[in-house]
Amino acid sequence: MVFKLNISQKGKTHKLEIEAPVFNGKKVGESVAGKDFDSRLDGYEFKITGASDKQGFPALADVEGMGLKRVLLTRGKGLRKVKKKKKLRKPVKGLKLRKSVHANTIDEGIIQINLSVIKQGTKPLEEVFGKEEKPEEKTEEETKEKETKEEEPAKEKKEEPAEKGDEKSTEEGK
Repeated sequence: MVFKLNISQKGKTHKLEIEAPVFNGKKVGESVAGKDFDSRLDGYEFKITGASDKQGFPALADVEGMGLKRVLLTRGKGLRKVKKKKKLRKPVKGLKLRKSVHANTIDEGIIQINLSVIKQGTKPLEEVFGKEEKPEEKTEEETKEKETKEEEPAKEKKEEPAEKGDEKSTEEGK
């Protein structure tokens, strides 16, 4: 099974898609050695900070077991804060809602796994994954050339109806 790994370190996130059975049976909050799922990550140690399944339900560390569970939640993970609307009564204190969440054990239903770096390896992650380059912006000359090419066919189309109109006026004059 293919997992989408999001590896975060000091505000940067590196993405990796990998087929690794090492994650099956692991729980949110456990640590995993980098060499177990990718040889380039030798020396690294990661902590599983979260996960989500095929439908996008988050895996919560507090919910034991495997699969989807219906859990009574208060504000926090899995339950967003309700926005205040004008001229409504005060927000309800102690609001609890029953929500579907995935349990903390990783199984075949999990697609995305979030990892954070606990122990640094020999190479920095930027070298391992390479720098993500932004697409180059076009120069001013290229954009001007493109604009002129778009304007030329538009002018030709405008001229054609004028020529047809001239033909009709000459036919009427005969």
